[in-house]
Amino acid sequence: MKKLTVVAATLGALALPSAFAAQAPSLTVHVDQPTAKVSPMLYGLMTEEINYSYDGGIYAELVRDRAIGHGFGALSHWAMVARGNAQVNVSGDDATGPSGALTRSLKVSVTAATAAAPAGVENDGYWGIAVRPNTVYSGSFYAKTDSSGVPVTISLQNDETGVVAATATVNGLTGEWKQYTYTLKTGDVPVSKNNHLILTIPRPATVWLNLVSLFPPTYHNRVHGNRIDLMEKLAAMHPRFLRLPGGNYLEGDHIADHFDWKKTIGPWVDRPTHPSPWGYRSSDGMGLLEYLEWCEDLKIEPVLAVYAGYSLMQEHVDPGPALEPYVQDALDEIEYVTGSTDTRWGAERAKDGHPAPFPLHYVEIGNEDEFDRSGSYDGRFAQFYRAIRQHYPGLQLIATTPVKSVTPDVLDEHFYMPAEQSFHEAHHYDHHPRNGPKIFVGEWATREGDPTPNLEAALGDAAWMTGLERNSDLIIMASYAPLFVNVNPGGMQWATDLIGYDTLTSYGSPSYWAQVMFGAHLGTEVVQTDLADAGLRIYASVTRNAAHRKLFVKVVNATSVAQPIAIDLEGAGKVGAQASLTTLSGKTPNATNSITDPRVVVPVQYPVTIAGPKFTETFVPYSINVLDLSY
Repeated sequence: MKKLTVVAATLGALALPSAFAAQAPSLTVHVDQPTAKVSPMLYGLMTEEINYSYDGGIYAELVRDRAIGHGFGALSHWAMVARGNAQVNVSGDDATGPSGALTRSLKVSVTAATAAAPAGVENDGYWGIAVRPNTVYSGSFYAKTDSSGVPVTISLQNDETGVVAATATVNGLTGEWKQYTYTLKTGDVPVSKNNHLILTIPRPATVWLNLVSLFPPTYHNRVHGNRIDLMEKLAAMHPRFLRLPGGNYLEGDHIADHFDWKKTIGPWVDRPTHPSPWGYRSSDGMGLLEYLEWCEDLKIEPVLAVYAGYSLMQEHVDPGPALEPYVQDALDEIEYVTGSTDTRWGAERAKDGHPAPFPLHYVEIGNEDEFDRSGSYDGRFAQFYRAIRQHYPGLQLIATTPVKSVTPDVLDEHFYMPAEQSFHEAHHYDHHPRNGPKIFVGEWATREGDPTPNLEAALGDAAWMTGLERNSDLIIMASYAPLFVNVNPGGMQWATDLIGYDTLTSYGSPSYWAQVMFGAHLGTEVVQTDLADAGLRIYASVTRNAAHRKLFVKVVNATSVAQPIAIDLEGAGKVGAQASLTTLSGKTPNATNSITDPRVVVPVQYPVTIAGPKFTETFVPYSINVLDLSY
């Protein structure tokens, strides 16, 4: 992630003569003069494992550190449970594991226990485990024991009251590693988030555990799928793509830690997990196939980023023979995504449960390679470019920084800005050359607010997006970043983030609602607009859908006063008398939403009567507006 810095003063920061400020702004829309096609892929999603975005976030797994790893803190979310006079010792066992990928396990040695006073372990989840009434939870674990036939009882218990919401028993453990499944069904219990998962046995024995898992109901009932509330919020944004597996997470701190997609497919027991660059270990439950199914569930396309031989601690692979295995990995990855079952990796995808290939049009080679001080990206990009172009000539290839050796189809540019800069940069692409690669704004955000943006940030975002829309002949894709943040203490590594959540609920920031408004009101063509006498911070973009005779007029009023704007729909002919105005606004720029107060700033839709092609509409202070008209 990088931040673009501009030192020039913005118009919004200058004091204007009162005579100028008093002039009424006007917006002339040349409805019959389309200037460009709107990119059908304009708005999408950028994701990576940061702020507990996958584990503890959209990936619905409720058990934290389900795979027993190595190193400091590996068992910090597992604790001993001993009822009554029971006795137990819990430790990590380096000598046994369920697979070659997972070579360590949780050793639970019970020396005293009865059915009335069992012993075992508990997991506290991601800042608790959410429990809802009359809900079915699906779980599993790998286990072996030194005492055949020992039963394991699994339960969900409230941290504060001690009330057990649901329980189940698994019988028949043996001396060999095996996966066991269970189901927990709650009854008429209160909604709560302060719960933990308990596994106990009723007599002395040693049990080894790994991959203890629990899932709530998921979006579209996908097995081991995503959180319903977060997926519904994404669907409301009307995205067209998902950039995966995401920024720095693709690269890793070291070459050995990069997102190695081949280690993220297949059964969990064959996924070794790996460290993310944001200070915690990824379970890799969100592997390559899960990303693709995420796209499938939202009916969007992947924008696939492939590892290109650079990692964040300034480690890189020189172009040439040393880079060739990584190039082959990229070719294999593309085959896994798109190949028929007659191909090696297409067959592997079918073995993993998805015979049908996925659509793919864009492949990004690396991430933010301008930070590679070796200067090797030009050569690395060229090597990937030529190999992918040879095997997949129809793919659009994205460079992460300008290169000279070959011409990329698309260039990825990133912007992280304070609000003042976002207002200034709203015109960044208005006069940008059109003779180079298309532009993918793969990461961008107005950074005001913590952990999620406030209204000032949303106003900056909306001003910026008017520029993206006006220039969508050049800007083919854009995605806000980061997408998610777990708002619990310790859950955030980066502010500002679009959607906040804890284990139980979630909310959209003002910037999220700006995204929803823009994504839901996007035509197929940009039309010529002239915004005159705008004075302070007023921004606009207009798109039309000629087939449906719809016009979407977006106006951002980032000032502290209501702004009447004279609107002239030139060339529209007859204009429908009834329209709608959707407005996102607040009392102050600092107004915001939170996990405890999620609806302070949300869009409100009003019916509007239009007198004809010339009319005046007043936009309230600190507002983002969309006029939806028929013509």
